[in-house]
Amino acid sequence: MNANAITASLPKAPAGPGRIRWLAADAWVLAKRQFAHIRQIPEKLFDVTLQPVMFVLLFAYVFGGVIAVPGGGDYHEYLIGGIIVQTLAFGMMGPGVSLATDLGEGIIDRFSSLPMSRPAYLIGHLTAEFSATLLAIAIMVVSGLVVGWGVSSSPLEALAGFGLIFLIGITSIMLGTMVGVIARSPDAVQGIAFVAVFPLTFVANTFVPVGGLPDGLRQVAEYNPISAWAAAIRTLFGNPTAIPDGAAWPLEHPVVASVAWCAAILALVTPLALRAYRRRTTG
Repeated sequence: MNANAITASLPKAPAGPGRIRWLAADAWVLAKRQFAHIRQIPEKLFDVTLQPVMFVLLFAYVFGGVIAVPGGGDYHEYLIGGIIVQTLAFGMMGPGVSLATDLGEGIIDRFSSLPMSRPAYLIGHLTAEFSATLLAIAIMVVSGLVVGWGVSSSPLEALAGFGLIFLIGITSIMLGTMVGVIARSPDAVQGIAFVAVFPLTFVANTFVPVGGLPDGLRQVAEYNPISAWAAAIRTLFGNPTAIPDGAAWPLEHPVVASVAWCAAILALVTPLALRAYRRRTTG
């Protein structure tokens, strides 16, 4: 039997609502495949589970006693917003490594030869990664409560805070997806993510207020999206922000700046990732 005959014998994609159900069913199967990998290799989640807990304990109990928050306020409450953002930023590594591994091993090519919806792999991949992000957020909230963090704002503001966290998580996942499609190997993804994220999370208000940074670094930190995200989360949760007088616009209006950063990054990264994915999986 030749290739044309094999293709003709495959089931045809249903039309209308049936096509959506077909896509959802295939995407869920592929998401469960990702969950199975995590169950078999739980250390895949170390970067969004154990690592942030270690940072919380390290900064809260080792450095917390010598870092003062300008204007008063508890450093533990100040810290958690930054750790949440750092965790979400480093969360781009997981999606990128997973996607680069599947592309390198040819798994996606095998899926393409099956009678399944073509977008199902990416949707299943994103679903599984967002689930891992939800787990990381839950762990961070519990860790924060243990060290004395709390929500001091209204329920509506707190809900907006969690909504912003989810938006940042989605942005990070899409960034990781783009890197995973473009990079030639999982090791390359790790190298790119580390080199990009590590300096961004430290030249920011993640762990220390930007007012204490020297000129040059302070200006970089004030326009760093990580700083805006951390300041916005602290603002929405009613935690100390330590925003200095005369700060740059993104820190004076952190919530608006954070949403704008996410929208701009998603508008740029999403089409690039989809285009690169189609180029890698067709031909």
